[in-house]
Amino acid sequence: MEKAVVIAGMTKQYSNGRGIQNINLTINEGEIVGILGPNGAGKTTLLKCMTGLTSPDRGKVELFGVDLLGNYKEAIRPVGALIGPAVAYENMSPYKNLKMISRLYSAVSLSDIDEILSQTGLTPYKNEKMSSFSIGMKQRYGIASALISKPRLIILDEPTNGLDIDGLLLLRKTIQEIASNTGVTFVISSHHISELEKLCNRFCFLFNGQVSFYEAGSDSLEDVYVKKVEGLVT
Repeated sequence: MEKAVVIAGMTKQYSNGRGIQNINLTINEGEIVGILGPNGAGKTTLLKCMTGLTSPDRGKVELFGVDLLGNYKEAIRPVGALIGPAVAYENMSPYKNLKMISRLYSAVSLSDIDEILSQTGLTPYKNEKMSSFSIGMKQRYGIASALISKPRLIILDEPTNGLDIDGLLLLRKTIQEIASNTGVTFVISSHHISELEKLCNRFCFLFNGQVSFYEAGSDSLEDVYVKKVEGLVT
């Protein structure tokens, strides 16, 4: 099985003492990996380093065997990501925003845009200006924009923020269908432990900049998380 992500010895420290330290992480193609940790644990820093939005102080990142720091354009080509709030032209519709983005990718057709809008529940609102969208609706658009390049790896930082129950259910269904039908790899950071438990087959815990793993098993993810917070398990 091909390795989608290989991180070796990654460290990124900020002046306030926060960051990540000596992270070693391997994610195989087709996995859905959840990243959990308290605020300030380094989840977003990890994902930013994984996508080249932040440069690590030291360490190595490979995406599908290509060195991210040495060959950024080639390494990032098969990656779609939503890190931070979705960015869009507010006076345009989600359809027009996605159509504009699609011009960067030769293989994206208008029917592909319609399919992505359907997958993210935006079809009824495809021609409405995004200035009228709620936070949850904009989050759905952000996920749609991460899908537009037909990536092999999708990285989502807190994609459930602002979503109502319908949005959560739709997000879960979309990720499960894409992963099942295409073998796309997902890396998802979230505070919704119950949602990650339903979605992911492997979990990465970040505490104080350090990483540990948990394979989906008989113990509930919440119980394992609490034990890790209390230092009862490593």
